[in-house]
Amino acid sequence: MMEFLTAHHLLGLTIGLCAFLCIGLFHPLVIKGEYYFGVKVWWVFLLAGIGCGIAALLVHNILAQAVLGVAAFSCFWSILEIFEQQERVHKGWFPRNPRRTYYWDHDPKEKR
Repeated sequence: MMEFLTAHHLLGLTIGLCAFLCIGLFHPLVIKGEYYFGVKVWWVFLLAGIGCGIAALLVHNILAQAVLGVAAFSCFWSILEIFEQQERVHKGWFPRNPRRTYYWDHDPKEKR
């Protein structure tokens, strides 16, 4: 397959398409992850990012290296996005999970 992609100068476009699909996949993962688990799911993205990064260093196929590298950094970026998603929920831009308690539900005077 690599020979076909390189012979027809399609490797760059294929990597671009894979990056586009990977980034597009992480958008709903962040939304659903925050909805069901809250921001405590950030460590899952961290471990997945580290795993994909290590795998990218171990494989020999350039296409697999590129896809794993994009997946690794998409996981790392999702750590930031999971916290920003919580703020978007707080602003009312996304639905909140009625089964969860959010940090803004607590009265600060109760902690005193």
